[in-house]
Amino acid sequence: MITITNDKYKETRPARVAVTGGIGSGKTLVCLRLEEKGLVVFSADELSRLAVAPGTEAHGKIVGHFGKQVLMPDQTINRPELRRMISADPAAKRALESFIHPEVFRQMVQKIEEAEKNGATLVVVEVPLLFESGFDAWFDFVILVSVDEKRRIKRIMSRDGVSREDAVAMMKIQMPEEEKRKRADFVIDNNGSESETLRSIDRLHEYLIANIRKKDKNS
Repeated sequence: MITITNDKYKETRPARVAVTGGIGSGKTLVCLRLEEKGLVVFSADELSRLAVAPGTEAHGKIVGHFGKQVLMPDQTINRPELRRMISADPAAKRALESFIHPEVFRQMVQKIEEAEKNGATLVVVEVPLLFESGFDAWFDFVILVSVDEKRRIKRIMSRDGVSREDAVAMMKIQMPEEEKRKRADFVIDNNGSESETLRSIDRLHEYLIANIRKKDKNS
């Protein structure tokens, strides 16, 4: 099921669409489907991996702040360990964000500018911590992928191989679901079957494309 919570369309080109949701909600499924539909899609999480690669400024800051215990043998950042550390320490979370977010935002702008040069009229970005980072104001539309808490906990435990306690701790560092619903433009309910979710995504895709075409005709 898809819910439209705020109908808007801004002047920017290409239209910028963020896909967000709590950890384990199914954001990747939504993004893969929209990519299959021919849209330009990329992930802020993947950009963050590039931002903290060995040799980068952010990598040095992270190691300097958290210590070498956050490094894997190949010198890449141990993301599960770092996630565990910030789950228990709000100050550590703020420090990490200050190291990473500026570079991620720079890369997002660059990739969208490249997409525009290639003729894209709609670009989708998966941004897990969209509202928490303040990036939401930069997007024309926000899609929230929603799943009930019990399902999310099971998915996190299965995907990351962590305990229920750790899964709950990961969820707590994110904004509450109720607040995200208030701030999103569209909500995709991912509690049903995969086929049901895919149909919701397809309807949303049709809606977005129709609005772009309508805007183009009136411009």
